[in-house]
Amino acid sequence: MTSTFLPSTSMRAPTLEGGHVASPFRLALFWLGVQAVWGALLGISLQSRTIELASGSAVLAYGRLATMGAATAAVVQILVGIWSDARRRNGSRRLEFYLAGAVGGAAAIAAFYDARTFFALSVAFIALQAALNVAIGPYQAIIPDFVEGARVGTASSWMAALQSVGNAVGALAASFIANARTLSYALAALLLTTCALTSAHARALPLRESIGPSRLHVTRPFVDLFVSRALVYVGFYTLLGYLLFYVQNVLGASVLADARRLTGVLIISFTIVGALGAALAARPSDRADKRLVATLGALGFIVALALFITVNRLGGAVAATIVAGLGWGVFLVADWAIACRVLPAGAMAAAMGIWNLAVVLPQVVAPALTTAVLTRFQLIGGPVAPRVAFGLALAETVAGIAWLWRLPRCLTNR
Repeated sequence: MTSTFLPSTSMRAPTLEGGHVASPFRLALFWLGVQAVWGALLGISLQSRTIELASGSAVLAYGRLATMGAATAAVVQILVGIWSDARRRNGSRRLEFYLAGAVGGAAAIAAFYDARTFFALSVAFIALQAALNVAIGPYQAIIPDFVEGARVGTASSWMAALQSVGNAVGALAASFIANARTLSYALAALLLTTCALTSAHARALPLRESIGPSRLHVTRPFVDLFVSRALVYVGFYTLLGYLLFYVQNVLGASVLADARRLTGVLIISFTIVGALGAALAARPSDRADKRLVATLGALGFIVALALFITVNRLGGAVAATIVAGLGWGVFLVADWAIACRVLPAGAMAAAMGIWNLAVVLPQVVAPALTTAVLTRFQLIGGPVAPRVAFGLALAETVAGIAWLWRLPRCLTNR
């Protein structure tokens, strides 16, 4: 499969022992299904369903529910990561975790879209976070499990590209499939299908030798990578979480259905352009200093946030979305490639579980911090609230990319 937006298939991983070929595309397919679910829920459905079921205080209710879900994900991912590393040392390919997470996630998706009260919605969302993170922690170790070191940048570009495509598919589905049950079936089917395809491919591949200690060691570079990634992702989730409110209150799409559709179009544009950014970053992430690649991507995201803050028309918002998506795609590739170099190979899933807390915890921090600021200065509601949120996102992203340069060059330039 080739696409303008995806890395070329000529960049496949070489043949591994036993004649099997590790295909970065097929290994990354499950990420498409997972990210389609998050693209639908975190970008559109969680906010719109909260507005439907907690209309009197939707912004505050959204922040609290997002915080509870992310906290659940953090705990599950670390515990399951440690468990899956132990099983990998005994020869497991971790596929049992992929399958359990996908099946449980599919059931929770149906419950989320069928919820008739805010309490039921909350239970379903927390269950979905728990189920999917049973798979996500072990799954994020799939590149070092099956792909040789020289091709990590290319494999990371496939993960980033299919993450963007998955987010676009999810946002598109949530924006334009009006029937909640149909939407839940579509997302669940995609999740299960991509899990099956990735699992079938991984089942045929030999595991790469795990080099390094089997116990997790948290080094200074690990800490610096974590802090940098967390700060950048706080900025990302602030933008994602308050985009619908921006569309409603700044762009003037006051009818919820119209705001949901327009937000979906912006997210789809962001993720499609993000896939292009991921493709462009594939070779530089294999050959150049990955800190520089990540910085260039983050700069695009920062410029886009400044545009969002200053514009109040749809054309300006579209331009900001395109710049943000391109920069974010570049950043994602470098982010994955750096992690595969810095994290300990002998305890990769547990390390990835902790590393991914830099994505999960921002889902807690972003709404909690923004809600605290908006409440403290009595800015809830109106066009100023999303602009303040995006200002916070800009500052958080700048801090994160500055922190990245604490990493030694020897770890990011090979």
